[in-house]
Amino acid sequence: MTTTTQTQTKSKSSLPISRSPPRGPVTASLSFYSPPSDGSAPFNYVEAPPAGQPQNNFGTINHQVQIHDLRGHESEFSLDRNAFDTLTNVPSQETAFADDTHIKQVYYPEVEKLLLDTVPGAQRILLFDHTIRRANPDAARTPVTRVHIDQTPSSAAARVRLHLPEEADTLLEGRYRIINVWRPINGAVESFPLAVADSSTVRDEDLVGIEHRYPDRTGETAGVKHNEGQKWWYWSGMGDEDRLLLQCFDSENTAGRVPHTAFADPRSGEESKPRESIEVRALVFG
Repeated sequence: MTTTTQTQTKSKSSLPISRSPPRGPVTASLSFYSPPSDGSAPFNYVEAPPAGQPQNNFGTINHQVQIHDLRGHESEFSLDRNAFDTLTNVPSQETAFADDTHIKQVYYPEVEKLLLDTVPGAQRILLFDHTIRRANPDAARTPVTRVHIDQTPSSAAARVRLHLPEEADTLLEGRYRIINVWRPINGAVESFPLAVADSSTVRDEDLVGIEHRYPDRTGETAGVKHNEGQKWWYWSGMGDEDRLLLQCFDSENTAGRVPHTAFADPRSGEESKPRESIEVRALVFG
């Protein structure tokens, strides 16, 4: 059971402070979707908004949520059942993650092969972007602490048309998925771990399409409303050789989409290592 943040909880200062990756279940605050107060359609600008426009027009509401540790339970989850999966002992020749060109030349082929080898039915992969996040105030991109899904059915189809316009009509007749490959890049995660909701516990009515406004086009992401029935997990102590697969869309399984968010673990302290991570986004055909 979960409660809103108005409920009295044990103060952070009274919790044991971790100097190693926190383990086990934890209750933490997650930030969920709250609709625009004026009833308008929600939107978010990816870059600086036009003059006179807010960055976004919707709000968030925090709830205290129990987040289970999937460490030791990895074999119980799959993309088809839960819209996320775990992989371990995955080596990489990319270690610096400092140059986008080098990442695309070295890391992208590794990710493509990984998906072809491990995602059932995958026949073709197109990696369309990546994001590096660092949990420090000066970083270009920081961990996203708002529950969301990167894609919706309409934006997933639009992605196919955007990146493969000449083949789109044919590809859209078959199975296509969008899967993110997420991993830390500076050792075991000690702060701002990633939480995922078991997709089988997430109702369609929990999801709200949000216009994702780029300078040259408009996509769509999904905001997520809190629901007591949602079951949340994180993978404690994820290391550089671990991979978390996050399925954002599956054309053959409308429930195959995973809400996710970074969260402030109350067991982390000032001495905890700031999280650094990379997520690579892939169109998966077949």
